[in-house]
Amino acid sequence: QVQLVESGGGLVQAGGSLRLSCAASGRTSSVNGLGWFRQVPGKEREFVSSISWARNTYYADSVKGRFTISRDNDKKTVYLQMNSLKPEDTAVYYCALSTSGAGGTRTWEFDYWGQGTQVTVAS
Repeated sequence: QVQLVESGGGLVQAGGSLRLSCAASGRTSSVNGLGWFRQVPGKEREFVSSISWARNTYYADSVKGRFTISRDNDKKTVYLQMNSLKPEDTAVYYCALSTSGAGGTRTWEFDYWGQGTQVTVAS
């Protein structure tokens, strides 16, 4: 089994920055793919960013140029640096792990999920 624990969420003013972290434990591997998704009440969970085992990165158009994903395999942690935050970035952010190693963009491509961390951007 794999456990994922997110941290770093909170309340920030528009234009501000936050860095989310997701620590993995259990049966993890440096060849796992890792990703971030977000969800607001009443809407489907949407892709934000992912990083493959080869460190190829992928971003949703809505966050491209503002968010940066990275991973530290020694610490088994994936990060999401979020800059120039907007009120529409408000959501619960979920970390996800893909045993395939790919940097997927769809929820079904990921096998394990964290519990989520709330990000609120005030206007």
